[in-house]
Amino acid sequence: MTAWNDLYPFIRGGDVARTAQLVAGLGPADRKAVAAEATEHVRKSVRGGQPWWGGEFRHHIRPLVMVGVGCLGGSAAVATWLFRREFRWRRQDPRDVVRILDLVRDRPEPWRAELARRVAARVRLPELDHWELAAALLRESGAEPPDNPAFMAGWLGELQVESAATDPLLPVLGPRIFESDGLRDGLSAAGALVISELVRAGLLDRRAVLDGVVGRLLRDGQNGLPVLANLHDWLEPNLDETAERAEDYVRLLPPAPVPVAESAVARLRALDEAGRLEEELFAEAVEALTFRPEPRLLRAVLSWLGSTAGPRAAGRADVALRALSGIIGHEALVLQERAVRLAVPLAPVAGEEGREAIREAAATLPGELRERIAAAYGELPEEDEPAVPVPVAAPAPQLPPPVASPGELARELAGFRGSRGDAYTFERLLAGLAEWSHRAPDALREALRPWWEHPRHYYGKNLGDEAEHLLHRAFLAFAAPQESRGISAANRPDGSSGDHRAIDRLYRARAFELVAVFERGAGYPVLLAAPTSGTGHVAAETLLDRLALLEASGAEALPADLAQALLRLPREVDEATAARARTFTSAAGRACAAWMSGDRLPDPEVSCEPFTSTDYWSTHACVRVSLTLPAMEGLETISSAYYPELLNWWALALPSHRELAAAHLLRYLAHAVEAKSGVAAVLGDLARCAGPAGTATAYALAYGMGHADPASRASTADALLTLAARGETPIEALGAALTELIREGHLKLNRVSATLDEAARGGGHDAAWAVAARLLPSLLPADGDRPRAGLADLMAAAATAARPARARADLPALAAMASRKGSSRVVQEARRLHRLVAPRASVPVS
Repeated sequence: MTAWNDLYPFIRGGDVARTAQLVAGLGPADRKAVAAEATEHVRKSVRGGQPWWGGEFRHHIRPLVMVGVGCLGGSAAVATWLFRREFRWRRQDPRDVVRILDLVRDRPEPWRAELARRVAARVRLPELDHWELAAALLRESGAEPPDNPAFMAGWLGELQVESAATDPLLPVLGPRIFESDGLRDGLSAAGALVISELVRAGLLDRRAVLDGVVGRLLRDGQNGLPVLANLHDWLEPNLDETAERAEDYVRLLPPAPVPVAESAVARLRALDEAGRLEEELFAEAVEALTFRPEPRLLRAVLSWLGSTAGPRAAGRADVALRALSGIIGHEALVLQERAVRLAVPLAPVAGEEGREAIREAAATLPGELRERIAAAYGELPEEDEPAVPVPVAAPAPQLPPPVASPGELARELAGFRGSRGDAYTFERLLAGLAEWSHRAPDALREALRPWWEHPRHYYGKNLGDEAEHLLHRAFLAFAAPQESRGISAANRPDGSSGDHRAIDRLYRARAFELVAVFERGAGYPVLLAAPTSGTGHVAAETLLDRLALLEASGAEALPADLAQALLRLPREVDEATAARARTFTSAAGRACAAWMSGDRLPDPEVSCEPFTSTDYWSTHACVRVSLTLPAMEGLETISSAYYPELLNWWALALPSHRELAAAHLLRYLAHAVEAKSGVAAVLGDLARCAGPAGTATAYALAYGMGHADPASRASTADALLTLAARGETPIEALGAALTELIREGHLKLNRVSATLDEAARGGGHDAAWAVAARLLPSLLPADGDRPRAGLADLMAAAATAARPARARADLPALAAMASRKGSSRVVQEARRLHRLVAPRASVPVS
């Protein structure tokens, strides 16, 4: 019996304690032999195709960690063993740290210090694997921690007031806190509170921490951590400390996040109220805040300017008026009103510079506010008619050129990364495989040899729907058909996972059609469905050219390739091209001729029923979609499965069938409305599709407009601009969809309003106003009812659109809202909108 044979039953049984005990008792020769056996055991397990994250091998991992720590000779070898990727999926147990410390305690002190530094240097975010072990080794050995951001993040995460005083890492890591890149990942609000208490306890130097906080905020600029502003405020800098850093606080104001800027403003105001802020710094601070777009900061500067009225007003009048002139130009009516209220009393002490700034800014004010400025500052210049932007359709992406050689095809394949790759690259590579496997098969096999001879254990696992795997299977079938046949025999013949996501299945079927062709030793010289336009369309003449090449080679059109090609044809084909199609005698040629002559897939009738669904974690927006459509490639069935891999490619598969693409997308757009998934980016492709924009398109746009993620709402605004430029915005359907989704609580009105506002500013004002005009009658409150949340935002967005659209509308509910008493924002916005759009015969509401 060998030492390995004695150990292996405990390794296999997952007995960590007994394994560590036996390893500790081994002599030098046995340790060397066991280290070799353990290394080979791991290598064989992985080479055998056994996944290290599951199955029997997972139970071996923790005992194997003890074996390597106790038996490998060098500290570098032990550190490498600890961080083997096969061990990442082990079950975490804090007792293992104690066991490892016991196993290395008989090693020389320099060896243990070196191991501590190596393990600490290899800790990585976000897992922080082996951080506890690294910290324990450093504390026991007295070694200095390396400058590793991940290690710092772990230390900050466990920092406690009670243990800090005796922590040997505090004197070394404390001075590094604010210089480390690990601060962003490691410092929480609780950690910041601990640091403030350590300062009060004298364990961290107060001046160094204050300087560190302010310096780090200056360094990070717009990426500054709000939690550092919390720490700064908890330290409560006194006036002397504030005065020392006054210039730094002013420098923070232009770029810093709002919470950071608010903290700086609070310190500067305190200094100003004490009479210790220099006038130059006051002017610089106020000007910096004026250029910030955030209403919170503009309210802060208005409050500050209001507090300086009195003895210092005359000396600061021009500074204040320059600032107020900037705020007067803000779109928020409540900010305009406050700025005017502050500006009017300053008129008697204003210099010419300040007066001119206010008079120029006031030219764009609504009538009542403009009159108040004119009464105080004299006649105002006539307002210039602003240039009205024109909506511009976002251009479709340019297609990459065809693959020029077998070598280029092999290189491009190696760089493709699944769903992170784009649909155009997928299509280009699949088309390149068909072409070059026919034109130069030997050269292509040779170019692919380094790729396909690389280990590919994942080919035989669940392939799912990832584009990378689809391409790899198609290329493998050509490069090594015998190996491909073995994989096909062990999996579903089409590589599917058995779900019903029709458009994903269409992409997958096209790849696996080529797999079947290559596995039987045949060829397919050209893909019919490869797009010729960035919209996903295939030019009708090009399709016929490809079909002629296919017929000349003696190959028959593959069913999914032909179906996709037909779906990508333009909606209108000229008679000459249709006549040419009728000259083809093959089944594929007859199908093309019929489609081009008008016997194509009809546009569906779609109905939508929004609802909410609750799972273990949260409540999601959902929608039931039904459509009427003849059977074709499963497109008549809406998927009930979540998380399709190729969702952002779906519109490109149906470029002439916008409503059909939208109907399939709806479930996922609704489900993702509160997530940062990027799903709404597909709306840009949907907008570039051809075909009617009806109910499904309207609901798709509505969910994008109400998305929680600003980037997704921006994508939706771009889609609205594309539709507006093409005259295809589904005004009535979109207004109806938004009304239903907002009134039933599925979407938040303020988000929808923000998207409308962005579209209006980008040139889509006519469409934005038309949609807003259909929303307002349904969302404005009846007499005596409270306005719904976000209504002021909707009216502000409507006003933004109404002015360039020169809109006129008789909206009784708006007039009633505008006539309410009070000065709340919603009433002010109602008055402004009513003045803009009410027919001229109406009596203005004041």
